[in-house]
Amino acid sequence: MIHWLANGTGLLVALAIIMIGTGYIASPTTMAGSFGLPLPEDGPNIPWWLRLKGVRDIVAGLLVLAFMVWGVQREIGIVLLIEAIIPVGDMLLILAAKGSAKSAFGIHGLTAVIMVLAAIAMMIGAQ
Repeated sequence: MIHWLANGTGLLVALAIIMIGTGYIASPTTMAGSFGLPLPEDGPNIPWWLRLKGVRDIVAGLLVLAFMVWGVQREIGIVLLIEAIIPVGDMLLILAAKGSAKSAFGIHGLTAVIMVLAAIAMMIGAQ
């Protein structure tokens, strides 16, 4: 049961981050509103900088999916654990910049916790 739950959680995390990345590519300034920090300006290059985040999110999600298809349980857990550094970093940067604590903890912090729990379940289940 825990194996199925951990894999399902990993799959949902991967698909969600791909969807978020796709949103940043398709509608970058709209997506940025939910991140937790205000945009620094309204210049013509801001959407392009935000699209860079979208590309990285898509790749992070695809990496998890690739390991789910071709890897083993423990490797998937390791990848999720390492990738959990991304939402932890986002959370800490938002808090340091005095951005939205609600977004920092409710989006990024919660995402990190879910990823770490799924990663631990995968690594324990692989033994």
